[in-house]
Amino acid sequence: SYKFRAGSFSEDSRGRWYFNICVEVATVPTKGVAAVGIDLGLKDTATVSDGSKLIAGHFYRDLQSVLGKAQRARKKARVRAIHARIKNRRKDALHKFSTALVNSHAAIFVGDVSSKKLVKTRMAKSVLDAGWFMLKTQLEYKAIARSVVFEVVNEKYSTQACSCCGSISDNSPKGRAGLRIREWICCECGTTHDRDVNAAKNILAAGHCRLVVGIPVL
Repeated sequence: SYKFRAGSFSEDSRGRWYFNICVEVATVPTKGVAAVGIDLGLKDTATVSDGSKLIAGHFYRDLQSVLGKAQRARKKARVRAIHARIKNRRKDALHKFSTALVNSHAAIFVGDVSSKKLVKTRMAKSVLDAGWFMLKTQLEYKAIARSVVFEVVNEKYSTQACSCCGSISDNSPKGRAGLRIREWICCECGTTHDRDVNAAKNILAAGHCRLVVGIPVL
């Protein structure tokens, strides 16, 4: 049931060879009807507007000490093997997460946070470990295959604004100083928010606004 298109050989950092094959398959539209917004972060790699999360930190942190020992001992083969293990862990988790979202939703909206600026800060290690670019890439090509709407939207003020009333209260987290605030209460409507879920809901709302004016066709 597959039509072969092209193939290539590749070698990974451990010296293992792979044969990669491109195949052509018929697209199967998703059965999902709902839309979700996704807030990308460091404490949690991704938080969905329905409350589900992809927990961060498990890709690299528990192997950090083992990697450090191998690096200090200058065991290059061991270091390459550990890096490959971390990479495979990350890819596996992101693939499972992105596939589940595409299979169960008709529209997916992601905030336009960029890792380029954050990699120059103290958070660089966590930013690189999160794999934001990889997740967005997976969501995009899987959405195309399942006829799902996928858009990257402006997430400005998504963390600060209340997803219920839209106001920016004094209690909302602001700037780097507000990174430690994980929950807050809106002064205007009294709603208690999970920081990341609230941001994801605002991203979803921004995505719906984008749909109203239409999606540009290239």
